[in-house]
Amino acid sequence: MTKDQKVVAIQEIKDLLQDAKVVYVADLEGLNAAKSSDFRRQAFKQNIKVKVVKNTLLQKAMEQIDGVDYSEMFPSFKGNSALMIAETANAPAKLIQGFRKKEEKPALKSAYLQETFYVGDNNLDALANIKSREEMIGEIIGLLQSPIQRVVSALQNKPETVEAKAEEAAPAVEETPAAEAPEAPAAENTEETPGAE
Repeated sequence: MTKDQKVVAIQEIKDLLQDAKVVYVADLEGLNAAKSSDFRRQAFKQNIKVKVVKNTLLQKAMEQIDGVDYSEMFPSFKGNSALMIAETANAPAKLIQGFRKKEEKPALKSAYLQETFYVGDNNLDALANIKSREEMIGEIIGLLQSPIQRVVSALQNKPETVEAKAEEAAPAVEETPAAEAPEAPAAENTEETPGAE
């Protein structure tokens, strides 16, 4: 690879990484052409970009990215490396897991997402269990709807409770005039008393 080709390759990697929030580096070594093609096809369907890269070029590209220090991932850059960029945090991990049900590879080398680094294949399960943005929004909406549903239910049942309270309040209203009634004759007596004098 000439120097100019390396510069172009580094720029391509930088373009992929520039605004990436979810970055995985996987080992695809050992996958034959058909399996590798199948892996890429599945990745494409899930909107995951996959690019096989040279480790030294990947490291140089990462060193040139502003705002993120990828140096924690560098020790994992050995052998065959495939860069995976996704929008959904757990999508690459789930893809790798699904593919590994039949194959030994791909293996996770390292990942960067949600401002955290994960190094080693032992982190694959944890990464696959991270909830995606859509899943989190769905859960939040569910949590918010639960109290609202209770309020709506209470409001729908409220006419019954209002009627019940009105029935309870009605005897109390009737009792109040009865209690005032003895006072009224007393007032009449005081009026009559001066008149009687």
